[in-house]
Amino acid sequence: MMKDKTLEFALGIFVLLGLAAVAYLTVALGSGAILGNDSYLVEARFANTGGLGKGSSVLLAGVFVGRVESIRLAPEDFSAIATLRILSGIRLPADTMASIKTTGLIGDKYISLAPGADESYLEAGQRITMTESAVDLESLIGKMAFGAVKENDAPKPNATPTVSPCSSESF
Repeated sequence: MMKDKTLEFALGIFVLLGLAAVAYLTVALGSGAILGNDSYLVEARFANTGGLGKGSSVLLAGVFVGRVESIRLAPEDFSAIATLRILSGIRLPADTMASIKTTGLIGDKYISLAPGADESYLEAGQRITMTESAVDLESLIGKMAFGAVKENDAPKPNATPTVSPCSSESF
């Protein structure tokens, strides 16, 4: 009887340690703490981050290469500056382009990096100069639904329609 209680106690401790490990990994992965010191920071300036947040993924060719560390507002021009934590093994050319994309139609936002062909590389603390802001889906739907094209901007149809002659012999 005493041996059964000792076995149950040991099994309970083992299960609790397992749950604690799973909880720790969940929190660490969610906050990006697993990246640790083996990374460097770069910045990207966007006109509109459109729902991008701290901890969002940074992808290169669809592969995870970092996380968004922070987003702040630049007071001089009211643009958003995103600080990206990139894995140190990834060397980005200086002409890399950063775009804010969405997984699916209304999914999570992430930053997609498209490396350029420059022979020099971004160093820690430097800024990605070529960026593409998030697409504002609401304004696009509004333009489609309520017609954003003005009458003067619309292409003019031909005054006389072009009609090709048709004879009964051609049938």
